[in-house]
Amino acid sequence: MSAVKPLEAVARDRVGKGAARAVRRQGQVPAVIYGGNQPPQAIAIDLIRTRTLIYAGGFRTTVFEISAGGRKVRAIPRDFQLDPVTGVPLHIDFLRVVAGQSIEVEVPVHFTNEDAAPGIKQEGGTLNVVHHTVTVEVAPESIPDAITVDLTGKAIGDTVHVSDLPVPAGVSVVLGGDEVVATVVPPTVLGAEVEAEEAAVAEAARAESAAEVEAEAAEEAAKEDEAKED
Repeated sequence: MSAVKPLEAVARDRVGKGAARAVRRQGQVPAVIYGGNQPPQAIAIDLIRTRTLIYAGGFRTTVFEISAGGRKVRAIPRDFQLDPVTGVPLHIDFLRVVAGQSIEVEVPVHFTNEDAAPGIKQEGGTLNVVHHTVTVEVAPESIPDAITVDLTGKAIGDTVHVSDLPVPAGVSVVLGGDEVVATVVPPTVLGAEVEAEEAAVAEAARAESAAEVEAEAAEEAAKEDEAKED
């Protein structure tokens, strides 16, 4: 489980597009804390700090203790927006964490020991991942950093279902147990197709080169004939 992280913020008394733009010009990111049967609270967070947290990974599964306006509140990121061109954080929505209340949160699924999976290591298969994350219902203090699947012994055709996920106690996956998370699939014909295409291109290049040599030889022969006639 991720430890609760402190996060310094500044309370905002103005909201709206114009206010948000002003916050961004000051090197901060506008954000809102909502939920918990309380009114929304508008805050602003340092841009560099925000960017570091988002790109470090695990942002959506981390509970923050946010200090703003002389108050501290625990909240978890529910959503955030990035500039589609620069990737700069534009806005964050936080959900208040209430003691004794479960929340739904997306948790990444990691896969280990591919080298110990004969379907991948010996038979050349590929792991086809259907769900890189799964939504779980869990108490905020028990959010796992990730759910790790051991691929040891997996052969071609073997499938990992939601029911196979090693979720910790107190964690419930929202997807149905029969939902496919990943499958070990046979080697694709893509590699053979690429090799055939490359061979065809090489053959065409050789044929073109041979034609050019023949044309040059014919041209030289024609010049020699002309010289003899002269």
